[in-house]
Amino acid sequence: MRLLIIEDETALLEQLASLLEKEGFTVERAANGEDGGWMACEFALDLAIIDIGLPDVSGVDVIRKLRGEGKAYPVLILTARDGWRAKVEALEAGADDYVVKPFHEEELLARVRALLRRASGWASAAISSGPFTLDTRAKSLERDGDAIELTAYEYKVLEYLLMHAGEVISKTRLSEHIYDEETERDSNVIEVFVRRLRAKLDPEETLNPIDTLRGQGYRWSLPRG
Repeated sequence: MRLLIIEDETALLEQLASLLEKEGFTVERAANGEDGGWMACEFALDLAIIDIGLPDVSGVDVIRKLRGEGKAYPVLILTARDGWRAKVEALEAGADDYVVKPFHEEELLARVRALLRRASGWASAAISSGPFTLDTRAKSLERDGDAIELTAYEYKVLEYLLMHAGEVISKTRLSEHIYDEETERDSNVIEVFVRRLRAKLDPEETLNPIDTLRGQGYRWSLPRG
């Protein structure tokens, strides 16, 4: 999952980015509203974290801009304890949730995970489909209760496919959502990750959980649990 943080306090920006990267997210950074607003509209994102107290372009205006451009991904705002008016304004502009500064890291992570699940129609951190259960908090996978070991990028590909179960996901879209903007992308690498996932998830080739649609991409084919 690819996230954007827009925060003008350098120390807080790096703290948040480091926290989220340790949790396996791909993170883009913007230190002001002008750059952040452009990235929010131009990058393929799954969620944005926006400080509404930005000094140049306000966080509220950034939210209005991205919603005006038709971007529907979740937005989590960071707000000062006494900034209730700005918080209400941001929610009215299209933000989905908020965290009050100073905040506990676990609370922020929980809100990020909840927004991502809600956007994909999942209710809990444990995503079940067929015999598989993906724990998005622990970053772990089980089949009928037996653990399956995945590399970091195998997990990212599987999580994205499962979170969008039933949708056809192109190689380009997968690449955009698991790599940051500066990483060189190769669609052949995505093919390798999918091939390895199939071997680990379905070694007997009886379930076929990941469909390939020639010329279109991949689709998680098993029903949601």
